[in-house]
Amino acid sequence: MIKLKTDEQIGLMAGSGKVTGRVLYELRELMRPGTSTKDIDRFVEESILAAGMIPTFKGYMGFPANACVSINEELVHGIPDEGRKLAEGDVVSVDVGVTHKGWVSDAARTYAVGEVSGTAARMINTAKESFFEGLEACRTGNRLEDIGYAIQSCIEAEGFSVVLEYVGHGIGRSMWEDPKVKNYGTPGKGPMLTKGMALAIEPMLTEGAAVLKTLSDGWTVVTADGKLAAHYENTVVITGGEPLVLTLDERDRD
Repeated sequence: MIKLKTDEQIGLMAGSGKVTGRVLYELRELMRPGTSTKDIDRFVEESILAAGMIPTFKGYMGFPANACVSINEELVHGIPDEGRKLAEGDVVSVDVGVTHKGWVSDAARTYAVGEVSGTAARMINTAKESFFEGLEACRTGNRLEDIGYAIQSCIEAEGFSVVLEYVGHGIGRSMWEDPKVKNYGTPGKGPMLTKGMALAIEPMLTEGAAVLKTLSDGWTVVTADGKLAAHYENTVVITGGEPLVLTLDERDRD
């Protein structure tokens, strides 16, 4: 069942989302060779706690960290580790959740470490651009799969593969609520977009085939062919007009 949010509830989610967006923007400074993935996790934890909020991911379904940090062929759910250091040319995605007074926001970015390959740079850009293509479809009266179709069209036009196994989701008091928000779809299909819907929209794409596997840690999802992956996500609210993006820092709008 899709739970519509009131203005008051959206306000609480916006407080959470502001912190999520700020943390992800400020993480850009850590994306340099020699930074450990645990350094990233510590920064996320300290920043969220300093804002008086709670890192949503820590302990969620047993996840052992505050952020998911995934490198190169890792798509999602990478576990931070003190011994894992970033290197020149790496592609790093970081997924963060913040809870404020019981209300959750969720967002992710993919970053370049130093100079990356042309393909990597194009993937990072496509992940972001496909989100904004999907955002254009976030209007009352449209259908849910209009979002996925816009995302899919953008990704495939750039020659990358859309991930089918992992999707976005509704969000609110729980990190995962109805509906599932696919990154692919058929125009005009799915539930009607309605004022008060809160959605975590998160394009995921791969350089090669979108065939995935989970590592022995039980969390980290990688491409089966070892090629690159990218991920970009924001928490979005459907309004009577322009969609409201809760997790995008003002400095990150270019």
